[in-house]
Amino acid sequence: MPEISFLFPAHAQQTESAKTPVVVQPGAPGQPSKTLPPATRATLPQRSPADVAFMQGMIMHHSQAIEMTALIVSHTGNKELRLLGARISSSQEDEIKFMKRWLAARGERISMAPPEMPGMDMSHAAMPFMPGMLTPEQMDALRKSNGADFDRLFLAGMIQHHNGALTMVKDLFDTAGAGQDAELFNFATDADNSQRAEIRIMDSMLEKNTKEEKR
Repeated sequence: MPEISFLFPAHAQQTESAKTPVVVQPGAPGQPSKTLPPATRATLPQRSPADVAFMQGMIMHHSQAIEMTALIVSHTGNKELRLLGARISSSQEDEIKFMKRWLAARGERISMAPPEMPGMDMSHAAMPFMPGMLTPEQMDALRKSNGADFDRLFLAGMIQHHNGALTMVKDLFDTAGAGQDAELFNFATDADNSQRAEIRIMDSMLEKNTKEEKR
């Protein structure tokens, strides 16, 4: 009768393999996740206060861009602008999810807390504006416009908005010790490249819109 004891090590190995945890590293927006070796330790690179402030501020910044793109469907029939708005909205929603994961993994607040002042009712404290964000007056004018007027205000406003994001990225990398985290560095670099490309598209669309209005 053949020995069957040799089966047990294989069975034990299979069972042990099933118990081995799978370590997955989430990718940046648009990038696939990576499966890391089981021995990988969950350690995070050092971050600076500027890194955290950048992510918190960019979440707020992106949120306004999504608010702006949400107006497109009801305010203009411009198909080109609708396609652009859908692209901006989709990419920035994905980036917000990534930034929230990045902050949560490091035990940081998702939102940027306003500075506390003695005697101030913090429930009504206004959040600070990031570079390029539209003022309440600009947002109100955008909501009240329609057709070609909306197209012009939206494009001019989103160009201003994107330029503000470029300023935020530059300020991050100009800060000593900031931007060293690989995930944050890749995210900020990708955001800079994509928003520069979108600015070029919007500049062209705005120029076309201006010419049509003069006819």
